[in-house]
Amino acid sequence: MTHIDHRFCIAPMMEWTDRHCRVFHRLLTRRALLYTEMATADAVRFGPRDRLLRFSEGEHPVAVQLGGSDPEAMAEAARIAEGFGYDEVNVNVGCPSDRVQSGAFGACLMREPETVGAVVAAMTKAVSIPVTVKCRIGVDDQDPGPALDALVDAVIDAGCRTVIVHARKAWLSGLSPKENRDVPPLDYDRVTRLKTERPDLEVILNGGLGDLDQAVAARGALDGVMLGRAAYQTPWLLAEVDHRFLGAPRRALDRHDVVEAMTEYAARMARDDGTPIRAIARHMLGLFQGLPGARAWRRHLSETMHHHDAGPDILRAGAAHVLTDRRQAA
Repeated sequence: MTHIDHRFCIAPMMEWTDRHCRVFHRLLTRRALLYTEMATADAVRFGPRDRLLRFSEGEHPVAVQLGGSDPEAMAEAARIAEGFGYDEVNVNVGCPSDRVQSGAFGACLMREPETVGAVVAAMTKAVSIPVTVKCRIGVDDQDPGPALDALVDAVIDAGCRTVIVHARKAWLSGLSPKENRDVPPLDYDRVTRLKTERPDLEVILNGGLGDLDQAVAARGALDGVMLGRAAYQTPWLLAEVDHRFLGAPRRALDRHDVVEAMTEYAARMARDDGTPIRAIARHMLGLFQGLPGARAWRRHLSETMHHHDAGPDILRAGAAHVLTDRRQAA
């Protein structure tokens, strides 16, 4: 089984980390592990799987995240995803949204470690790529000690060797999905203790990491980190990831060159698939964060990308508002 480098990962985020977002992020980091937004097993099996799973070869390494609780369905979805060429398949045991609660998967499965174990076992038998799990430290009134231990024991027995832990509980009663990203307190020590007690398990830390300095400080003895909103909202930080986390030499990278590459990509997508520019531009609003002209860049894209006749050139026109770029090695 191919080894996947989890030292730095970009989190799966619903309605954010689609294929256009991943192409953009890959221009900034050549080596970080990218994740798709979650797709349910039934959507993959019975829905528009090409639209859900298609990705560009340049996105590798890239993992697909699946949601579901039926072992046979998840195994079939994993086989389909492997057929599309993904490097890893990840099981969602952490999402607190209303959608996953009604479907009895996601964070709800923290209460059902035996079910998660059965799902992972079926998927591991079905595919040759790694099967990993992304979870919380518990839900609602669960004690994070035994709750996380029980889940991890079940997935290890099923053949999983990597867990990504969002270091918060999920409160399924009383908090919205948005509040669940911030309100429950972080407990990095609980994740570190998991690694200490199971040194052979690869443990990746997720949750509350606002920049690369925080990620370095929080990682400690853990095997890797996963950033979500920080990577999406301030994407230029990804330009330092390969050097700071993955041992790559620094490379010259300029934001205007990224805009040019995305303009060319948007033109191809418009020609080949009829993709509207808003589907691509919306992921790039934070590219010039912190530079003079960043507000004008965001305003230009926001005001133009929804026009029916808007095309890829709005990216170049928006970037023209940023007169100076901090060329930096990355």
